[in-house]
Amino acid sequence: MNESRTILVADDDRAIRTVLSQALGRAGYTVRATSSAATLWRWVEEGAGDLVITDVIMPDENGLDLVPRIKRIRPDLRVVVMSAQSTFVTAVKAAQRGAFEYLPKPFDLKELLAVVARALTAPAAAMPQTDEDAEGERLPLIGRSPAMQEIYRTVARLTTTDLTVMITGESGTGKELISRALHDYGRRRTGPFVAINMAAIPRELIESELFGHERGAFTGALARGVGRFEQAAGGTLFLDEIGDMPPEAQTRLLRVLQEGEFTTVGGRNPVKANVRIVAATHRDLRQAIRQGMFREDLFYRLNVVPIRLPPLRERIEDIPLLARHFLDRAKASGLPGKQLDQSAIDRLRQHAWPGNARELENLMRRLAALYPQEVISGDAVHAELMEAEPLNDPESRSPETLEQAVERHLTSFVAAQKDGLPVRDLYERVLAEVERPLLRLALAATRGNQIKAAAMLGLNRNTLRKKIRELDLPVVRGLS
Repeated sequence: MNESRTILVADDDRAIRTVLSQALGRAGYTVRATSSAATLWRWVEEGAGDLVITDVIMPDENGLDLVPRIKRIRPDLRVVVMSAQSTFVTAVKAAQRGAFEYLPKPFDLKELLAVVARALTAPAAAMPQTDEDAEGERLPLIGRSPAMQEIYRTVARLTTTDLTVMITGESGTGKELISRALHDYGRRRTGPFVAINMAAIPRELIESELFGHERGAFTGALARGVGRFEQAAGGTLFLDEIGDMPPEAQTRLLRVLQEGEFTTVGGRNPVKANVRIVAATHRDLRQAIRQGMFREDLFYRLNVVPIRLPPLRERIEDIPLLARHFLDRAKASGLPGKQLDQSAIDRLRQHAWPGNARELENLMRRLAALYPQEVISGDAVHAELMEAEPLNDPESRSPETLEQAVERHLTSFVAAQKDGLPVRDLYERVLAEVERPLLRLALAATRGNQIKAAAMLGLNRNTLRKKIRELDLPVVRGLS
C-alpha cells in the first residue's frame, strides 16, 4: 500500500489538480495540491512530500525554475514536470535541471501512475551536471504527436549522457536533426559536431576519412591527413548511413568502440578516440546482418540506445505545425510570407508523404516561391502534389506498367471463365485498380486540365467529369 507516501501537486488548473488528486488517492497515495509555486516551495522547505508533480507555467513562478532549487535542498526528492508546452526544448530543460521525468499535457493517467511508482522506487542517481541550460525556444524538432513526445523525452534523457545512439527511419524523417539535438543540448555541445555520410564516400577512402592517414600511406598521400575521429575530438561524430559502411571499415570501427583508440592508415601509434558516436541508417540492419552485409557485434556496439523516427504518414497531426514552420523558414530565407487555409491543411493531411518531412519542406518552399496569393488554398497544394505524383505515387504508374497490369488482368479473366467464377465481379475490381490511376496520370500530365485529359484518354469531357465524381478524384479548379 502507498498510504505513507505523499505526493505534492502544483498546477494552476483546478480541473487537473482534481483529476490528479482523485487518481493518486485511488492508488493509495496521500495528496497535497496547490495552485501556487510559493506554496509548493514552502512544503518542500518544511520537508513534506515524497514526490513532486509540478506544472511549468504557474502564476507566481515557472515550475522549471523550481526544479534545481528543490534538488539543491532535497537531492533525493524526485520531481515530475508536466507541461502543455510540449516542445523538445521543454523536455530538454526539464532533464537538464534535474527532473525525474517530463510528461506532456494531455497525459495518460495510467502512464502518470506508472511514472509515480517508478520515481518512488528507482534507486538514487546523481543529479545531471550541466554548465548551462538549453537556451532559447528555437525548435530543432517539430511535432506534438505522441510519437514525437516520446522522442523528445528520450533525447532529453540522453543529453545528460555520452551513450552511443542508433537512429533509424526513412529518408527525410530528420535523423541528422536528432543527432544535432543530441550534440547541441548535450554535454559535448562546446566541442565540434562532425558528420560523415558513408554512402557518399568511395569504399577505398572510408578508412582514411574516418581515421586519417600518414604521409606516404598510399598513392597520393603527400601529407598527413586528419580523420573525422580526430576532427570530432571532444565532441560528437555522426556516422550517417552506417548500413553502407564496407566490411573492412566495420571491423576497424568495432575495434575503436571496443578499445577506445585507433591508429591512422599507415600509422603505428594509437590515438585516443574522445568522441560520442551517433549512427543513423534508413536500412534494416537486422536483415543486413542475416545477409552477411553488416557485423552483428558492431550492431550491438552501436545500438546501445535505439531511436526510431516515425514517417510523416504515422504522425499526420504534426503536418499543420510542420507546414507553418517550413513557411516561416522560407520567409526567413527571403521568400514571400504565406499562410495556409483550412482546405490546404486538409489536402496536406491526405497525402502519403513518401519523402517525409523533407518532401513537405520542399513543397512549402515551392508554394512560397511560385504562388502569388498570400493565402495558399487546397487547390494550389493539390496542383503541386499532382505535378510530383508521377515520380513518387505508386498509383501514378507509367503507361508500360498499366499495360502490363491490364495484360495480367486479362489472364485473370480467362482463368475466371474456366473456373466458372463471376467475371463481372472481377471486371469491377479491374476497373477500380486500373481506371483510377490511369485518370490520375492523365490529369497529372495535363496539370488538371480536364479538356486536355479527356482528349488524351479519348473520352468525352462530360464522361471524364462523371468518372472524376464517381472515383472521387480531386479537382484543381480553374484548370478544367
